[in-house]
Amino acid sequence: MSKSLKNVVNPDEIIREYGADTFRLYEMFMGPLDVAKPWNTRDVPGLHKLCRRIWRLYVDEATGETSPALTEDAGDEESLRILHKTIKRVTHDIEAMKFNTAIAALFDFVNAMTPKKVRSRSVLDPFVLVVAPFAPHLAEELWSRLGHGESLAYERWPTYDEKYARDDDVEIALQVNGKLKSRVVVSADADDATMEAAAREDEKVASIITGKTVRKVIVVKGRLVNIIAQ
Repeated sequence: MSKSLKNVVNPDEIIREYGADTFRLYEMFMGPLDVAKPWNTRDVPGLHKLCRRIWRLYVDEATGETSPALTEDAGDEESLRILHKTIKRVTHDIEAMKFNTAIAALFDFVNAMTPKKVRSRSVLDPFVLVVAPFAPHLAEELWSRLGHGESLAYERWPTYDEKYARDDDVEIALQVNGKLKSRVVVSADADDATMEAAAREDEKVASIITGKTVRKVIVVKGRLVNIIAQ
């Protein structure tokens, strides 16, 4: 945007129409901080919709009261996995100042939790704290409606349990002589021998190394297998 081109967008106008949280979310969701990004006002409603969807996880819009879907149980394993993966992603992305991908994780959480007819407070309460750096006004209001007496500003950042945060399966790269040839999905706990076997059994890799002598196999757990063959 440039004053000389007369295409400056007044942030006050965006805030009046969509609220400060939406404006804040859009600014951070545009892309990495160190990359130039085009402003497009048409994309703002998408972030406003995210705020409304987060709100509906907690509040019944018809009555304005706490959603009857909220329960006091411990939460099912699927919901716990969604929560802890989200906390892990957002924690790491904030530390790396990758706010756009952190907000993408919020989208993923909302997409996963919205269809559920029952939502545990043990899952949704920590999510409010995750939302707070990006939409502080929305998060503070939800925190209060959940019955917390003090501001969430006094709460510690939620921690994740690796037991729930890790993926059961991971996709690893298969290389031959350092060049990517294929990809395969293996268990996240797969040892070096299992990963090597998966690489050798892959059709593309097998066709390349057939008739050659394998000099060395480099395995990086959970990431790649590189077969050196001549």
